[in-house]
Amino acid sequence: MSVEEFEELARRAPETVTLEFWDGRVHVKHGPISVDDFEELARVAPETVTLELINGRLEVKPVPDGDHGEITMWVLRQCMMQRPELALYPEQGLRIDTYRKDCIRPDGALAPIGYFAGRDEWASPDGVLMTVEVTSKDRDADRRDRQEKPRAYAYAGIPVYLLIDRGNNTVVVYSSPKNGVYQNRRPYHYGSTVRIPAPVALTLETEKLKDYAN
Repeated sequence: MSVEEFEELARRAPETVTLEFWDGRVHVKHGPISVDDFEELARVAPETVTLELINGRLEVKPVPDGDHGEITMWVLRQCMMQRPELALYPEQGLRIDTYRKDCIRPDGALAPIGYFAGRDEWASPDGVLMTVEVTSKDRDADRRDRQEKPRAYAYAGIPVYLLIDRGNNTVVVYSSPKNGVYQNRRPYHYGSTVRIPAPVALTLETEKLKDYAN
């Protein structure tokens, strides 16, 4: 986030929210922020700023680079070809009402076509079969995508979490959530055949991902 974007966000923030910007990150002064205040802040944020609430912490979702976008679209096409009755919704807001009250926008949320019709901006994840994240090239990727988001998605009971980890060129399949932990975690190197278990039931031939490795 740039200083200019922060200043615009701070001007638009609800009266109950005071923001600070230091160490390259936005922070809530006298935090944590409530879910209601977060949703209002996210609604008024500049178009260039996408906010998430993860483990009670206000986060700015990184702007995707070209390879990130290509990988996301590759996963989307695989889902469409193999499970045409499902759709992979990009950056659909999910409100996860665990003890932490997360509001997350995964890179993709796989659900039956029409599931999100008529729902609020931050929807229940009850009908989501899989969330997809593609790591960004930023210093918070390890904490955010490899630690905090798996816990949030497992607490929500989302059956599968698919992580495309560009940090080590692997595809990681998390499944069987129980008590906030995915009981199964299986990594695959790019080029492997990745089998995603039911209820998703997809097979990914990941040789194509080598084109986006750097």
